[in-house]
Amino acid sequence: MRPQRRSVPLRAVGVLALVLVLASCGRNMAEQPSARAFEASPFFADGSVQQRLLEGTVSRERGGIDASYFSGQDADGLMRDLPFDLTLEVVQRGKERYDIYCSVCHGYTGEGDGMIVQRGFPQPSSFQQQRLLDAPVGYYVGVITNGFGRMFPYASRVPPEDRWAIAAYVKALQLSQNASVDDVPDAALRDLGDSTPTSEGSVRR
Repeated sequence: MRPQRRSVPLRAVGVLALVLVLASCGRNMAEQPSARAFEASPFFADGSVQQRLLEGTVSRERGGIDASYFSGQDADGLMRDLPFDLTLEVVQRGKERYDIYCSVCHGYTGEGDGMIVQRGFPQPSSFQQQRLLDAPVGYYVGVITNGFGRMFPYASRVPPEDRWAIAAYVKALQLSQNASVDDVPDAALRDLGDSTPTSEGSVRR
C-alpha cells in the first residue's frame, strides 16, 4: 500500500502567512532606541551617551595631516609653496593626472580648448590670463578640491597629493608658455646635444 499523503488545509497556510506578515509590521525601524547627544545613559560606565574618541584616533580621510594639505590654505591665506619638495617626478605625475582629469576641458596647453569645449561645452578661462598667472599654487588645489563655476569638485576623485602635483604642473605649464631659450638652464641645453636654438620656442639640428 502506498502511504497516504496528508494535505495541509489552505486555511492553515493562510493563517501562517498572516502571522509572518503581522510579525514584520512592527515599528522597530520607525521607533529605534537611539540616543541623543548629551543625554544620560546607563549603558556606559560614565553614564553619558557621548563618548570620547579613543586615544590615537585619526580621521579616515586626513590621516592626521594638517588641514592646509587638503585645502591649499593656511593661516596666512592661499599657499604659495608646495608642502613637499618640487621634483621632476612630481611635475611628471602632475602632467599625467592633468591629461586625465583636466585636459578634456582646459586643453593640453591650458588655453581652455579641450575636446568637450570643441563640442559645445562652455569654454573655461585660459591659464594665461593674468589673474590665473598671479594665482598661487594653493588656489589651484582649492579649485580642484571644491570645484569652481561649472567645474564640479574633484575631492572624491583626485587624492590630495595628486591635486598638488596637478597644481605644480599648471604653474609649470604657465611658465612654459611665457618662457624663452634664455630661461633654459645651461645643463639642459647641453643635454640637447647638437640641437641649436634658432628662435624662441624652436630648435635646429
